[in-house]
Amino acid sequence: MDDGQLLRYSRHILLPQIGVEGQERLLAARALVVGAGGLGSPAAYYLASAGVGTLALADGDSVDLTNLQRQILHRVDSVGRLKAESGRDTLAGINPECRVDAITERLAGERLDEEIAHADVVLDCSDNFATRHAINRACVKFGKPLVSGAAIRFDGQIAVFDSRRHDAPCYHCLFPEAEDVEEVRCAVMGVFAPLTGIVGTVQAAEALKLLIGCGTSLAGRLLLLDGLAMEWRQIAVPRDPACRVCGGQ
Repeated sequence: MDDGQLLRYSRHILLPQIGVEGQERLLAARALVVGAGGLGSPAAYYLASAGVGTLALADGDSVDLTNLQRQILHRVDSVGRLKAESGRDTLAGINPECRVDAITERLAGERLDEEIAHADVVLDCSDNFATRHAINRACVKFGKPLVSGAAIRFDGQIAVFDSRRHDAPCYHCLFPEAEDVEEVRCAVMGVFAPLTGIVGTVQAAEALKLLIGCGTSLAGRLLLLDGLAMEWRQIAVPRDPACRVCGGQ
């Protein structure tokens, strides 16, 4: 690190759990954030500002006026722009040292595999089960830690699925893939604006801890937030030995 970086990240470096070595790990890391919306916005903010060297920001959608209530990566003059490009420009103003690769498509198939294979940590900030399960399969396939978040109405949830650990469950263990699952969209059900900030920020915290190698991750646990009562609950999530995604790993 140069003198400017030592100053910029000095409050991290002062923490004995991080120090210079941990900050250097962040600077050398690549994080993949799938979704530049309500969850991806705060997650990307903190990953970039904390010094993650490369951030791949993937989203094929464009900014809509209704997004601005909670998707803080974007501004009024971003309406109509691709979210990944809008997010890249916002993050450049926060930390120009963070390289942001704007992926202006919905990741799937070989391209999803390619991006996850090159990432050190993956943050699922998407809003549909098909994408979540595809991300989970690829993370298990390539042995990448996955930080998953969701927020709807006043309810949020966060979990870490780390297939590098033999005892850790995957997303499919917790939410088995099924054709009859009903999608719940915030366009229909609504979402409390700060809720996405809370969940996305916790996702960033878990991702940073995984990259640095400090603390205890949420692997094997599911955090549930009732935003109306501002109450947190924790549920243990065991690995399913019969899981068709990670059971054979």
